[in-house]
Amino acid sequence: MSDFFLSRNESGRLVLTLPNGQVHVGVVPVRAFPMHAPEQFLAFMSTEGKEVVWVDDLTRLPQETLALIAEEIASREMMPVIQRILSVSTLSTPSTWEIMTDRGATKLILKGEEDNRRLSGSTLMITDSHGLRFMLPDMQALDKNSRRILDRFL
Repeated sequence: MSDFFLSRNESGRLVLTLPNGQVHVGVVPVRAFPMHAPEQFLAFMSTEGKEVVWVDDLTRLPQETLALIAEEIASREMMPVIQRILSVSTLSTPSTWEIMTDRGATKLILKGEEDNRRLSGSTLMITDSHGLRFMLPDMQALDKNSRRILDRFL
């Protein structure tokens, strides 16, 4: 269980109520390690940018609270997940990649090989020329053609 109550007011802002009755309107949930530990270590920040509550393990929160947190984070964060690499314009950089993501087909421009950042053994984050980040959670799960293309850039 948690030692706070989270709700949404009529304006759509998150309201965090502490056990002592103190109310914080407009709190923002911020994950400390969004890629490595998305289910752990979250802070609720006040409108003044001060930490109000720290949560070590989100899985211990009530489902209603988790739903509000997920909804709020999804409205601010966008990191499409690459499902397939359809084609690349050239096998050197800069190159234009046509990819399929969990949000549909798109193109990205890879400026340099340094824009492919390995986060763990098989997890990769790719940053395009506009600064938009794409997540590739498991390179080994890609189809054969996508892996072949990706290998040229790693």
